[in-house]
Amino acid sequence: MFKKIAIFGVGLIGGSFALALKRAGAVRQVVGVGRSAASLARAHQLGIIDVIGASVPEALRDADLVLIAAPVAQTETILAAIKPHLQAGTVVTDAGSTKSDVVAAARRALGDRIAQFVPGHPIAGREQNGPDAAIVDLYAGKKAVLTPLPENAPHAVARVADAWRLCGAIIHQLTPQEHDRVFAAVSHLPHLLAYALVDDIANKPHAELLFQYAASGFRDFTRIAGSSPEMWRDISLANRAALLDELDGYVSQLAQLRGLLANADGVGLEAVFANAQQARHAWIRSIEAAEQQSREGGD
Repeated sequence: MFKKIAIFGVGLIGGSFALALKRAGAVRQVVGVGRSAASLARAHQLGIIDVIGASVPEALRDADLVLIAAPVAQTETILAAIKPHLQAGTVVTDAGSTKSDVVAAARRALGDRIAQFVPGHPIAGREQNGPDAAIVDLYAGKKAVLTPLPENAPHAVARVADAWRLCGAIIHQLTPQEHDRVFAAVSHLPHLLAYALVDDIANKPHAELLFQYAASGFRDFTRIAGSSPEMWRDISLANRAALLDELDGYVSQLAQLRGLLANADGVGLEAVFANAQQARHAWIRSIEAAEQQSREGGD
């Protein structure tokens, strides 16, 4: 049981975290803190939070756990505001999609209190934003990646892991550097591509006609372009080096495909498509197997 949890950012990620812990009966009080009074009021109205934090000291007082669920560029400012009021027994974590920059920000902001910060990243989301987007089962069966620091005490890491498990998540651990390389490839690059495609279509002189005939394939490929531009701006810049590497690799792949297409090389095109199809089928089977194991129990 968590006596009190303070959440900075009560939208999709922070709100779903609160709802899941409430459903699990694992928290007595959730305090919300944020930039928007309207969002905090809406979160309170929806029962996501119990109290609107009037100030950082009030929100932090006697809190067991603090979750920072704000855009990653705000992390250092929030941690700097937290530090003077951080009690010895409070553990702080985050939900940011990048980790190396967050760890660097935490070291600057928290200094000798860095041991109380356990970086994390729940691998779940939707393209909607704000308190109304929060859902109680967002994290059920999803991964939550922790990137513990050398200074973290085992009980602090366990405290954060327990919170995500209570939300239904499956805990994984990576180093901050491993995390950023992995998610540059499988999350950050796909968002960049989806935004680029929609922007390209929208800027064409006959965009209205094109969108009129766009169907399920276009919708599925571009779904994530409906995500928060502010959040993905911050993520892209924060993980710029790894994302540039992945983008260069993708540009090379596109150049290869263009060459095959220009040469009318049907055999070469089909080979690329077949390899991608087989890889995707294998990935889907692994997901389904993991979900089945999660439902049935086991290691």
